[in-house]
Amino acid sequence: MSVDIASGSGIASASGIHQNLGLIQSEVFAAANALDREELADIARLVRDAPRVFLVGAGRSGLVLRMAAMRLMHLGLEVHVVGDTTTPAIRSGDLLIAASGSGTTAGVVKAASTAAAVGARLAVYTTDRDSPLAARADAVVVIPAARKTDHEGTVSRQYSGSLFEQVLLLASEAVFQSLWDADGSPAEELWLRHANLE
Repeated sequence: MSVDIASGSGIASASGIHQNLGLIQSEVFAAANALDREELADIARLVRDAPRVFLVGAGRSGLVLRMAAMRLMHLGLEVHVVGDTTTPAIRSGDLLIAASGSGTTAGVVKAASTAAAVGARLAVYTTDRDSPLAARADAVVVIPAARKTDHEGTVSRQYSGSLFEQVLLLASEAVFQSLWDADGSPAEELWLRHANLE
């Protein structure tokens, strides 16, 4: 099906955009409102107590965790994204934050197994508390969203895991904001750590 964008018809129309913004806003609001605040606080405590924080996720979930990594770096934490060429070996006492909607993403589950084997802690964002990834975790935040393979639209009308990734961003930002509130550093101090090789 082709859409004549110039004519303003079909899904490219302003009314279609308005309708879909409303859909996304309502789904995100409902899912974020259903997050367990104590589960999020558990992850914040693990981050606070970790000597180093590692983050791992595949695809769009991985992109969201890259944003979370930047925010934690702004707080002055030692942060590494799994897969980057400069990421060191994880050690006992470190924290791995992992995100997988299904909780079965092979590379993410493997990273969690490696982290557990050396005595690192594990914090997980997923839709499935009974998944292999969640089973290994010290803290789990269940995001009430559709998995990317759920094409029936029963949990979300959005495509392929979008709601999970949107709420993952909000959840990770809430953890950062809470850690920042507790830290009390002024924004100007955090800004000194912002990338200057952009």
